[in-house]
Parts: sequence; structure tokens; C-alpha cells
Amino acid sequence: MSEQQSSETFPIVDAHHHFWDPTTNYHPWLCDEPPIPFRYGDYRSLRVPYLPPAYFDDAGHHDIVKTVYIETEWDPADPIGELRWVEQLHAACGHPGAVVAQAWLDREDVDEVLAAVAASPLARSVRHKPRAAARAVDARRGEPGSMDDPRWRAGFAKLAGLGLMFDLQTPWWHLEAALELARDFPATTLVVNHAGLPSDRTRAGLDGWHQALAALADAPNVMIKISGIGVPGEAWTAAANRWIVREIVAMFGPARCMFASNFPVDGLCGTFVEIFDGFRSIVSDFEPADQRALFHDNAMRVYRPV
Repeated sequence: MSEQQSSETFPIVDAHHHFWDPTTNYHPWLCDEPPIPFRYGDYRSLRVPYLPPAYFDDAGHHDIVKTVYIETEWDPADPIGELRWVEQLHAACGHPGAVVAQAWLDREDVDEVLAAVAASPLARSVRHKPRAAARAVDARRGEPGSMDDPRWRAGFAKLAGLGLMFDLQTPWWHLEAALELARDFPATTLVVNHAGLPSDRTRAGLDGWHQALAALADAPNVMIKISGIGVPGEAWTAAANRWIVREIVAMFGPARCMFASNFPVDGLCGTFVEIFDGFRSIVSDFEPADQRALFHDNAMRVYRPV
């Protein structure tokens, strides 16, 4: 049996996906008009309920055994409402098995919110997107609400004592600040979302992304999720993403990377099956133990889904 064939037997822990129902719950970006600027372009097709039956239909032949739910920019006035809603989903169908909850680290209610998150049997990490520039040329250090903001960092400092990680979604041009954060708080696991967002596929863009990510990989408390690497207006293919995926694994090593779907959002770029078949193809020559780590074992270790 070839390594590619043997990888097909590996179960998958999807380390990053979403459920939502904007017909009953308030998500400003899914409910309000006009739509916000979005890295994949027009996302109106996402403004419908996406619940476990639809997710598992999308997964097709892939053996999804556990999933990790990531906060969905639910009403920021009610972050714990989202957590309770997800707990109800889990009680009803067993999914998701772990949650990355919404928590605004620079708000007055940070202690109350983090305490509620830490008390949840499903919560493992928190996320909200620190302030970021839309373009690399506009990136500045020290902006209010950024990873440099003393108030934001004071909130981040509370995570380790509560046993919580932080999921970081930010463009690669802010990863210098992320590296300082990881070094200043070595007891907190920082999980980079969506591969550091290598959406600029120009030579200069890829060079900048690679340099920033390679520096961040030196921090041992940083993990990375390989997801969200679609390019607006282009179909998701293994050929288009092979270099990105393999460079990430080379930088971080197979023990610190996790494959994830980012569904339904990445459905704007490709089907679930196309994306995961692509991942399998890209790493088909890896040792079977490394393949299993990327698809299953690392997410089980890091997020401990039930």
C-alpha cells in the first residue's frame, strides 16, 4: 500500500470550522447591510444557516471524527450567548467537540467573559481579531487595540492562569508583534489561524509572508492551522497551494501544524472534498505518522475535543 493510499485511512479532526444560524442569532457581518469588505469577495451566499447536517454533507467521504468550532463574530454585546448556543448544539448531536470562544481582551468585561469561557467544558481557546492594517505598507506598531496595546496585552496575560489558549487571526505583516507576544507569554499557546493569510501571491507578497512566518516559527509555543488559503476569484487546487502548505510544514514541523476546513467560509473557494483531497495529495509522500499528526493527532492534543 502506498503512503497516499494509507493516508486515506486516517481520521480527521477538523481544527477550524463554523456553525451559524443568522435567521435566529445576530452576527453583524451576516445580518447587516451592506456586506463588509471580505478577503474572498462577495460572501452573500454564506448568509444562511450552516449547521451540523450541512457540514457533514459537505465533508463527503472524509472521516471527520471530531471538530473544533471557532467563534463567528456573533453579537459582540453577547459573547457568552454564542458559547451557550454551541454547547446546546454539542448536547444535541455531539459536535463540535471543542470551542474557540469570542473574548475581547481589551474590554471592561474581560474578566467576566474569560471566567465564563474557562468554566465551559468545551472551551479551549479564545479569539478576537486584534487591530490590523489592510495592507502591509500601512502596518504600524503600537496602535490601540493591536497586539502592542498595553490594555490588550493585559487581557492576554490572563489566559495562561485560566488554562486558555489564543487563536490569532491577523495578516502576516503583523506577525512581528505576534512573535513578541509569544516570547513575552511563553506559558500561553498561540495558534495562528489561516496560515498567516498568504493571500498576496505576488513574489514580494510571498517573500514577506515567508519571512514573517519563519521568524514566528522560532517560538515553541506557537502552532499554526493550514486553512483559509484560498485566493479570491480562483478555484482551490493542490497545485496552487502546494508550495504554501509544504513551506508551512517545513517551517513549523509536522508536530505544530493542523489541517482545517474553515467551512463554510472556504466553500467560497472550493468544496470541502476538493480542499481535503488537495491536502492529502500535497503531503502524500510524508511519513504516515506525520500525515496522521497533521490531520488528526495534533488537533486532538492541542484542542482536546470531547
